[in-house]
Amino acid sequence: MIIDIKVLQTAAYLFASILFILSLGGLSSQESAKRGVIYGMAGMFIAIASTVAGLGEGVKAEAYMYIGVAIGVASLIGIVVARKVEMTGMPQLVAILHSFVGLAAVLVGYGSYMDHMAHITPEELQEAPHIIHLIEVFIGVFIGMITFVGSIIAWGKLDGKIRSKPLLIPGRHAINGLMVVACFVLCYFFCNAESIEDGMMYLYIMTAISTYIGFMMVMAIGGADMPVVVSMLNSYSGWAAAAAGFMLGNDLLIVTGALVGSSGAILSIIMCKAMNRSFISVISGGFGDAPVASGEREIVGEVTATTHSEVAELLKEANNIVIVPGYGMAVAKAQYPIHDLVQRLQKQGKKVCFAIHPVAGRLPGHMNVLLAEANVSYDIVLEMDEVNDDLPETDVVMVVGANDIVNPGALEDKSSPIYGMPVIEAWNAKQVIVMKRSMATGYAGVQNPLFFKDNTDMLYGDAKDSIDKINAAINEAALV
Repeated sequence: MIIDIKVLQTAAYLFASILFILSLGGLSSQESAKRGVIYGMAGMFIAIASTVAGLGEGVKAEAYMYIGVAIGVASLIGIVVARKVEMTGMPQLVAILHSFVGLAAVLVGYGSYMDHMAHITPEELQEAPHIIHLIEVFIGVFIGMITFVGSIIAWGKLDGKIRSKPLLIPGRHAINGLMVVACFVLCYFFCNAESIEDGMMYLYIMTAISTYIGFMMVMAIGGADMPVVVSMLNSYSGWAAAAAGFMLGNDLLIVTGALVGSSGAILSIIMCKAMNRSFISVISGGFGDAPVASGEREIVGEVTATTHSEVAELLKEANNIVIVPGYGMAVAKAQYPIHDLVQRLQKQGKKVCFAIHPVAGRLPGHMNVLLAEANVSYDIVLEMDEVNDDLPETDVVMVVGANDIVNPGALEDKSSPIYGMPVIEAWNAKQVIVMKRSMATGYAGVQNPLFFKDNTDMLYGDAKDSIDKINAAINEAALV
């Protein structure tokens, strides 16, 4: 019995789709995340192998060689980059990878259009399949270019190469709206173009417009909202991949793109809720932006500093301790000595847990991954909503390299750009220790009134070095 290669390919695509679904399910929790990654890798390997095997009999042997070389080079680059990039650079890496997906969709769109037009007959120009394919090409290039440019801007903002503050050009929403309307008009002319030259002209113009939209959309979003932007661009990259699947007639690419696009959109909605932002506001480039202070609000109180030995003594007397990690912990790689500190405190019978804000760091789940990397038990890593109600009974809150996510101005100052964002209410604890290198503002660019409260002490310096000294002080006290 001879089995059609297309039947085998379809079966392989179905199996790969199931693995991708299992992968997304596995990534929903820390305990199953590693298994989810393995499912995703296996699914992608099957997808690539079945696609290459099903290219057809007319493909020359040289083509397989070129594909093999491309896969080998790309795999080598991926391995080197993945091993080289620190966890602090992971948000930037994710953003730039999204741009590759967008660029791929653009290139597939141009290639698909030129190939299609090269084989079309005059009689087929007005037939429905031809028009549908052109619409797929147009949408794929449009979404792909916005994803490509927007992801590069997001990478620049996260990496500090582009200003964090939003670029608010007067009338930008009206301009963007007109640009989108112009693309609809261009789509009509594109679908009715009778020559490849005319069609390419409309495609070029639309590409330029979508470049502008992608640039302005992300530039208009402030640094405080970057975690939402990353998840939003993840969704865009998925829809771009789905559009490429329609252009190529590849069912697996359609399914995979839809999975990524829908999961990214859901994550964006969750992140917007966590930051009290409008989803429509974010995807439209800051429409209805959070208020910007006309002048810095006066903060009452004085900043007091403490020492490592004093913090060690404070922890010795405390029974309930909550640790709030932030991006500063990631930069200092302080999660490892923090793990040691937690173990010492737990051996003394103290209750210790971590409070994780949904947008701590610069990527959803950033802090969870860092703590898992240091073998911190999942059982004591809690979400913000699980901790806030218990903070009044907490003896000590240690804020390690966090800023905006513990800023009371988000609840009190209507002029603050982060006003309305739910935060970890660390100030309700009996004592707060804030570990920072300096009094510099956070990513949102606003001062934090928590630092000036009577029950807050600042411990300046590198977080890893500070935790090491606290551990040493605790050990010395135990030996006495």
